[in-house]
Amino acid sequence: MNILVIDDDPAVRKFITTILKKENHTVFEADNGKTGLKLLQEQHDIPVVITDIVMPEKEGIETIMEMRSQYPAIKILAISGGGKVGPENYLVLADALGAHTTLKKPFSGPELLLSLKLLQ
Repeated sequence: MNILVIDDDPAVRKFITTILKKENHTVFEADNGKTGLKLLQEQHDIPVVITDIVMPEKEGIETIMEMRSQYPAIKILAISGGGKVGPENYLVLADALGAHTTLKKPFSGPELLLSLKLLQ
């Protein structure tokens, strides 16, 4: 399956990408929501997006809202380590705005894969 990973932290993107590739997924990467949405325009066969919430340029909440509007069939896994208010508040908001499931950072490989299975 093709999966888009949007996160501004290169270490987090690498961690997620490594786990997904071991499960034979094709992974596209973006460092912010603006780049992620551009990739979705170019790649029409991405059914799942994993997106961070707190990012520069275009943060995850805005990105989720645009994805829900432009690509309603895409499944969204929102991830967050929080910011000034903590990850739980961001993840509750992401869920309310259209994320299909959420995951609090830090998370393990098995937790990530379980969250992905919930999307299928």
